[in-house]
Amino acid sequence: MVYSRITGTGSYFPEKVLTNAELEKFVDTSDEWITSRTGIKERRISEGETTSDMAYNASIEAIKSAGISISDIDGVILATCTPDYLIPSAACVLASKLGVKTPYSFDINAACSGFIYALGIADSLIKNNLGKNILVVGAERLSSIINWEDRNTCILLGDGAGAVVLSKSDEPGIRSICMQADGEYAEILTCKAGGSNALYERDSFDIESNLFTMKGNEVFKIAVRSMAEIAVEAVEKSGLSFNDIDFFIPHQANVRIIDAAAKRLNLDHDKVIITLDKYGNTSAASIPTALDLCVKSNKIKRGDNVVSAAFGGGLTWASTFFTF
Repeated sequence: MVYSRITGTGSYFPEKVLTNAELEKFVDTSDEWITSRTGIKERRISEGETTSDMAYNASIEAIKSAGISISDIDGVILATCTPDYLIPSAACVLASKLGVKTPYSFDINAACSGFIYALGIADSLIKNNLGKNILVVGAERLSSIINWEDRNTCILLGDGAGAVVLSKSDEPGIRSICMQADGEYAEILTCKAGGSNALYERDSFDIESNLFTMKGNEVFKIAVRSMAEIAVEAVEKSGLSFNDIDFFIPHQANVRIIDAAAKRLNLDHDKVIITLDKYGNTSAASIPTALDLCVKSNKIKRGDNVVSAAFGGGLTWASTFFTF
């Protein structure tokens, strides 16, 4: 039986810290308002570092952690909604920076669900003998798509990158992957600037009003239900039980969403991983960075069972249950 297992992790955040107190200086908001509604205290902001730059730093850590060399990487999958360019893919740019020539390097965009989508693709490739070690990255430069005058969204987002090496294994690692999408709700979470429609209409297109926008209340309602349901599905498909869960790594969007999803899963607070207080919502990077931070702090150890769930624009949602 062929399995895939995470053999290495890495993460990277820019040095610049943007606190809630600093946001108060140019946005009509307050630290108390942001913290009480989101759980976010600060976030990291790129000052010139591209998505692929951040992905590179996280990837180097993951490859080193896996105990392999760059030449052992068979493919690069990068989940992002903020690539360096439309063409080439950020994955190809990353592969060039790493100095690897792989059979395949490509981006996927499932917004905040992107990392789990990418993990599912890599898992399938390994099980079909199309790679032994695949670099799976979630990286975002979300500061580039923020309207800094929109207090409802600019307080949420941060920059960063997380990476894992998914390797062929004789022992179970990825036990289940679940992915769903519903385009009916596409308009409640969008960033239309930068797409082909915007470029086609570039003489009259208003970029600022078409940056990241979100109907927060609608997103909240759907996110809580969808994340909880698909996390349950991942556990049920894993062959293990809810009693086997050691940790829950949710997408780091909003502490109220996380708390509500954890409550539906009947999980104790000490099993729920939260990093958004320091890093905000980093979209596709939030889950792999949270995993790496827990591995580095020795919170998550080899043999621990982890369930993870995410929800993002599309709308998309996804989950996975894996043994680390």
